[in-house]
Amino acid sequence: MSKKIYIKDLNSYLSKEIIADFLVTKKELRKGKNHYIRLNLADKTGNVTANVWNNAKSIAQKFEEGDIIRIKGYVITYKTQTQVTVKKIEQIPEEEYEIGDFIETTSKDINQLSDQLFEYIESIEDQHLKQLLLNIFEDKEFFTSFSESPAAKSWHHNYVGGLLEHTVAVTKICDFAAQNYKVDRDLLLTGALLHDIGKVLEYRTKPNIEFTAKGRLVGHIPLGDQIVNEKASQINNFSKDTLMKVRHLILAHHGEYEKASARLPQTIEAIVLHFADNLDAQTVGVQQLIDNRLQEDVDWTEYDRLNNRYYYIK
Repeated sequence: MSKKIYIKDLNSYLSKEIIADFLVTKKELRKGKNHYIRLNLADKTGNVTANVWNNAKSIAQKFEEGDIIRIKGYVITYKTQTQVTVKKIEQIPEEEYEIGDFIETTSKDINQLSDQLFEYIESIEDQHLKQLLLNIFEDKEFFTSFSESPAAKSWHHNYVGGLLEHTVAVTKICDFAAQNYKVDRDLLLTGALLHDIGKVLEYRTKPNIEFTAKGRLVGHIPLGDQIVNEKASQINNFSKDTLMKVRHLILAHHGEYEKASARLPQTIEAIVLHFADNLDAQTVGVQQLIDNRLQEDVDWTEYDRLNNRYYYIK
């Protein structure tokens, strides 16, 4: 069911009654003269503050943060800010909405990206490495989470499906490198496909992209290393030397200790993977700054705090 009213368009409904669907990113039951609910509602176009003034206690029991709700209410302005006064709320079951209306998602076709990922796996000639990849990615529950995960919280591919998109792009770059440089293609592509799998455990996407406790305390690099270790241990006669090299690719892919790398790249495959990963992350990150600028007619992006610079557009 397609969403009809987006937050970016609420100003055109000022003083009018609306029935619209939103993601609840924050919910607080407060007490003034009477109890009321303060909400932050969101969709892929922005967020808005909303208030429930009447029957707050009973209405608060009908939904939680992270739910998609249908509201009936009025659009108002308060201290120059657009807000919504909510009269009625109902929770919407998953089959009645498209999550892409509420959370930013990859613009690429998920099924096509998935096919490309498994085509790369099929091209691996080393049977132990191929089996390792299949043991991980053929787990349906894991792959569903993998294909819905972001690749970051804020800088690059920070949207649903971003991890799958980034992984396929990095693997494509590594495949190109393997055709032009003297590297072990099977090992390099295995590392490319696995380098960020720990991010499945590092982030959650509802109600917002945020770190999990594991993500904050352990991080995706050690988490990915742990997954590979566990899965490799289930394969008979998996070479310890090969496992060590795969683990190094994961542990060294950030390239520098200052950027949370567990090791510096010390094999040619690790060097290539690091630069491939950085190329895709930085390029997409800058492109997102360009695409998300507030005005079309400006010459410079917003300031990139990660890399300490602006980017010239024209």
